[in-house]
Amino acid sequence: MTRQLLYCTILAIAFPTCFAITIQPRSSWNAVAARSPARISGKVDYVIIHHSDNPNGCNTPADCKRLIKNIQSDHKGRRKFSDIGYNFIIAGDNNIYEGRGFGLQGSHAPNYNRNSIGIVFIGNFENTTPSQTMLQNAKDLMAHAVQQGYLKDNYTLLGHRQTKATACPGQKLYDEIKTWPHWKSI
Repeated sequence: MTRQLLYCTILAIAFPTCFAITIQPRSSWNAVAARSPARISGKVDYVIIHHSDNPNGCNTPADCKRLIKNIQSDHKGRRKFSDIGYNFIIAGDNNIYEGRGFGLQGSHAPNYNRNSIGIVFIGNFENTTPSQTMLQNAKDLMAHAVQQGYLKDNYTLLGHRQTKATACPGQKLYDEIKTWPHWKSI
């Protein structure tokens, strides 16, 4: 069952604006249970943006769920992670999928996993930019994380390439997130 979550922001004094976001739960993509997930208590300082580097991405729920399941299988099998490495997945079918979710340590960015939320965009964004819906879904998810107390108000947004030697999250997606308010050069 999907979860529709309501979050509100204050755009002007005493004029809150509320938005609903829907996060597809792990059960929607038939996630296998995690092995000993590590908990994170309190608000984290970072959001790390990734791309899955799948050349064609996905456009239908069936294709997106299959790709997410394949990522989890790779992470748990070949990479020996306890679960899919990311906290959330932004997919081309215009859905947000729960990976590890909030409050659990990811396996997506060395030296940042204990203090971050990892968000992966399904696709390769070296030469193309994600759709406006995908970009807005990520922004809404981050706003929701702040409003719900999982992410600090003054969080820092980074591309995966800022945490280790990699091309991730792809040049076009990296160029895009560099224009977002919380992105910082480190």
